[in-house]
Amino acid sequence: MINTLSTKMLITLAFSVAFAACSQAPQLSFEESFRQALETAQPGDVITVPEGNFAFDRSLILNTDGVTIRGQGMEKSILSFKGQIAGAEGLSVSASDFTIEDLAIEDTVGDALKVNEGNNIVIRRIRTEWTNGPDVNNGAYGIYPVQTTNVLIEGNVAIAASDAGVYVGQSKQVIVRNNRAEFNVAGIEIENTIGADVYQNTANNNTGGILVFNMPSIPQRGYATRVYDNEVNNNNTANFAAPGTAVSGVPAGSGIMVNSNDQVEIFNNRVAGNNTANILISSYFSANYSGQRKLAEEFDPYPEEILIYDNTFSGGGTAPGFDYLVQLRDAVYGPSGAFPDIIWDGIIDPNKPEEKHVICVDNGDAQLLSIDAGNEFKDAGVDMQRHKCTVAKLAPIELVGI
Repeated sequence: MINTLSTKMLITLAFSVAFAACSQAPQLSFEESFRQALETAQPGDVITVPEGNFAFDRSLILNTDGVTIRGQGMEKSILSFKGQIAGAEGLSVSASDFTIEDLAIEDTVGDALKVNEGNNIVIRRIRTEWTNGPDVNNGAYGIYPVQTTNVLIEGNVAIAASDAGVYVGQSKQVIVRNNRAEFNVAGIEIENTIGADVYQNTANNNTGGILVFNMPSIPQRGYATRVYDNEVNNNNTANFAAPGTAVSGVPAGSGIMVNSNDQVEIFNNRVAGNNTANILISSYFSANYSGQRKLAEEFDPYPEEILIYDNTFSGGGTAPGFDYLVQLRDAVYGPSGAFPDIIWDGIIDPNKPEEKHVICVDNGDAQLLSIDAGNEFKDAGVDMQRHKCTVAKLAPIELVGI
């Protein structure tokens, strides 16, 4: 009897010790469980980020279609990469049917949020920020979908990217709306993208507010972008991009800038206080890209079929961002003068008739100055009669399934 009781007591004691050991086993931190959830995600998963500031030292990666990542708000759920030692991005996504919303990504070594080669992408109420302010060593892009289709970017905040706060590249069917971009080199940039509506955004205090670019050596040529109902003010931050990058050629004080892109419609924007000009239009040849002038034969470096109407302009043009522009302003308007609201480099394709490279302006008393950059500025001047024309207006972008 004594032996039997002792055996039962020993078994009970062993079980208690084992249970206690299990209950005291270390639990996964949120950072570890979040990374694990991304790596093992299944289609349809909703991965929740609670309130808190969570530190990561290497990139996060998601490669599964049909996943939603949802935080509690861009000021409440914060993914911090201030101590990042590995990886090129904060969060890298290669997936379709992806939604991310209501969180912040801070202080990444490279791009904050990159979405590559996906369809049906929603990026909503995300804040990307480098908390030290403008710095060439900050990551290049805040929100960065590239080679994507059917994309909605709305309600986001992007601060202090050394290239673009919100960037859409080589994509199709895109809406960028209700975002705020501040203290980036480029606030919002649409590059080599077909079909984009950019509206109801605020782009203030960047080097350039809203950019619509085409760049060479990229398979897809961009066209058909509407920029409308935006606030684009005081984009006079000194250019802090890495030398040799495309946006290093953007002069401080650029409001809305079109470079080498076609079929761009700019209307109903409120554009003010941009010290080079409220709107700039240029070919690839006149931009300062560190001597990069050799272009593939299929690349069209000229902006064509640009339509500007019903914008509200005020201020600007008083302190151009490049020395040659200061000299030109002084020569044409005097040192205390100002450029008009619209500047065009005046470089056209000599192999196309006039109607193929039109820039049409129907904007009250706003003037367009052609600086004649291709002829050493010899015939810089304003000829608004030349720009009394029209091109077909673009249809609104419709996102199927979003």
